[in-house]
Amino acid sequence: MRVLIACDSFKDALSAEGVCRAIARGIAKAHPGAQTIEMPLSDGGEGVLDILRRALSLSPISLTVEDPLGRPVTASYGLSADGATALVEMAEASGLQRLTQAERDPLLTSTFGTGQLLADAKARGAARALLAIGGSATNDAGIGMAAALGWRFLDSSGAAVKPIGGNLQQIARIVPPSAPLFAQVDVLCDVTNPLCGPNGASHVYGPQKGGTPEMIAQLDAGTRHMAALAADQLDRPGLADVPGAGAAGGLGFGALAFLNASLKRGIEMVLDLVGFDAEVKRADLVITGEGHIDSQSLQGKLIQGVCARANGVPVIALCGKLSAGPADIAQVGLKAAWSINDIQRPLAEMLAATAENLERKAASIPL
Repeated sequence: MRVLIACDSFKDALSAEGVCRAIARGIAKAHPGAQTIEMPLSDGGEGVLDILRRALSLSPISLTVEDPLGRPVTASYGLSADGATALVEMAEASGLQRLTQAERDPLLTSTFGTGQLLADAKARGAARALLAIGGSATNDAGIGMAAALGWRFLDSSGAAVKPIGGNLQQIARIVPPSAPLFAQVDVLCDVTNPLCGPNGASHVYGPQKGGTPEMIAQLDAGTRHMAALAADQLDRPGLADVPGAGAAGGLGFGALAFLNASLKRGIEMVLDLVGFDAEVKRADLVITGEGHIDSQSLQGKLIQGVCARANGVPVIALCGKLSAGPADIAQVGLKAAWSINDIQRPLAEMLAATAENLERKAASIPL
């Protein structure tokens, strides 16, 4: 029996590597003759840098950049051995984890630090950038990132506009950089939201970034304004409606408008880069999982991606919390899904026992 263990992290509890390792221990205890292959995964959000570092032979590059509020922090990206490809995880510089709950304010935050990471990669000679855009603290439509790469945003008097979400409507003119940027930019994106409107960046994700109803209305108006400017001044109409343009507070749109990027499903790119298809062909069972399996797991997320590429091999999933019903589980392609928390306890206790419970539940899986 050959078991491919291909799991996401359990957020706030255990890394993807830790999840796979705990499941492998459980399988080994109960089925010592089984062969396990550990394949930590990410859908393109936080943690993808660690997941792909080995697959792409990336060297870590660390530098001081601005966090979402403009404060100096140390952040890293990965650079391939030949220096041609850079992998930048926007959460490293501009992620929500950089802020306390009280500091969250999407009117004030910026993706400038993410742009600084990209600019450093460009200065080192990288021609291709992979940009993972999950976990943002921002709603600036990517103008912060663009400003760090040489784009200028001017108001009606010709003065520079500070590239934060709250200033989007002040921009009257967009000035491109004089030097070319990357030859190719691929954005790893796990959502399909448009830039504006009730399903857009501000309305759907603004509240978790500290946005009040008044802030969200202002930000949505600002993103509409930016889309109109891109259509008029950059001759890039329709970008706001591209699926994924609303990802990461509109950074998806910004990558399209300012980097001429392509938006790709994060899980599909990760599965390609780690060689999932070759491994699953040799597997008898796939065990996948993430912290919470709900209806979102059916919408371009990691579990859906694993099931779609399983090549007929049965897939089961383990999770911390199971909200999806039997119909949802069957629809996504899972043979079964189980929560590792058989007894409900205080959240802090369940999080602390994640590795232990994963190992125990894995040992109970019939092979």
